[in-house]
Amino acid sequence: MTDTNRSLPARLFRFFFKFSIFFILLSVGLTVIYSFTPVPITATMLLDDNGDKREWVSIDDVSPNLVRAIMAAEDSKFCVHNGFDREAIETAIKRNAEGGRIRGGSTISQQTAKNVFLWQGGGYFRKGLEAYFTFLIENIWNKRRIMEAYLNVAETGIGTYGVEAGAQRYFKKSAKSLTRTQAARLAAALPLPKKRSVNNPKGFTRRHGNSIAARINVVKRDRLDVCILGY
Repeated sequence: MTDTNRSLPARLFRFFFKFSIFFILLSVGLTVIYSFTPVPITATMLLDDNGDKREWVSIDDVSPNLVRAIMAAEDSKFCVHNGFDREAIETAIKRNAEGGRIRGGSTISQQTAKNVFLWQGGGYFRKGLEAYFTFLIENIWNKRRIMEAYLNVAETGIGTYGVEAGAQRYFKKSAKSLTRTQAARLAAALPLPKKRSVNNPKGFTRRHGNSIAARINVVKRDRLDVCILGY
């Protein structure tokens, strides 16, 4: 039977089937490649009119203070969940239903999947893709690689990406040399790097940074970072 004799639904099914196979092969292939090579660029960087100053560094060249600060601020269960924090998701859904402020719904794995493979913004379609890519990186990468990618592609300021470029911009030093206070300030600003000041934090950002600085010791004491730092 030729394509012209097939019904429209059959042709559409054939098209979407082929597209799905292509998408799966491409996404898995990219995920495998990015498991050992730096991510060259992201959609967020491409769409940033302010530029994309960045420098990829190994996680070995990032201060443990910063790794712990990121975990304290964003995802203290990073080493034990499978990419999704069910409790945080349920809390976010409940707050959304009540009209409250949603905080803490996304794990570092989800944010990495979004930052590396997708675009900013909401919507169910993008969230569905985010879940898919989160599943991929959790099963193809290890936790250390996920954190390394997050630290290198996260927006850390206007036209600035990655913690190395952020550390150079705000503190004139490498990410490996950040003190606990400096790491906490950078972590506090990460959710809204264009609006929150790192050098002269005020109000909520300052209080949040102080809280993160205190929780860095908790992350270290309870070895919540064992999957990344190993000690």
